[in-house]
Amino acid sequence: MRVLVTREELVARVESLGHEAVFCELIRVEPLGDAPVDARAYDWLVVTSRNGAHELARRGVTANRIAAIGPATAEALRSHGLRVDLVATTHTQEGLREELSQGTVLLAAAEGARQDVLAADFLPLYRTIELHPEVPAADVALLMSGSAARALTATGARVPIVAIGRQTADEARAAGLEVVAVAAVHDLDGLVEALRSASWSSPS
Repeated sequence: MRVLVTREELVARVESLGHEAVFCELIRVEPLGDAPVDARAYDWLVVTSRNGAHELARRGVTANRIAAIGPATAEALRSHGLRVDLVATTHTQEGLREELSQGTVLLAAAEGARQDVLAADFLPLYRTIELHPEVPAADVALLMSGSAARALTATGARVPIVAIGRQTADEARAAGLEVVAVAAVHDLDGLVEALRSASWSSPS
């Protein structure tokens, strides 16, 4: 199959499955500030994306305890020398809500991120800019966010997708895209495994 990927690190993984990988950037991140983040007034600082982890590290952060939504976010935090005290077993905000101990929470995430799950104050770290590239022909696309799904739809391309998680899948369907598989584990490994498991036939 010809597989559209939006992150360059996925190219080799897709090709290792015997597929042709084509890279197409659908979104980019725009930082919303440069000042250091001081979260010491809160019991928990919650980080829900790799981009959020990179922004916190770029700006500098102090926190009592840090919770990551999943292993990919935790890995990004640790790669910058930041301690991770909790990684949600279920890689969603709902999963984090079930595992966080009582206390005050600061959610540091993208502008427009969900704020209806955690009882938390909110710090927007960056905004996601949807791009409108010429999308190459592909049999399936690997998508990791609702914003990428909306950007893909806006180009006019109608490529079936493999989604990194339920929320991305729901937003893709709402944008009019066909979802052929959803990763059971919401990280890059899970996304590639979902593609492998679904690759017995090319989507039509």
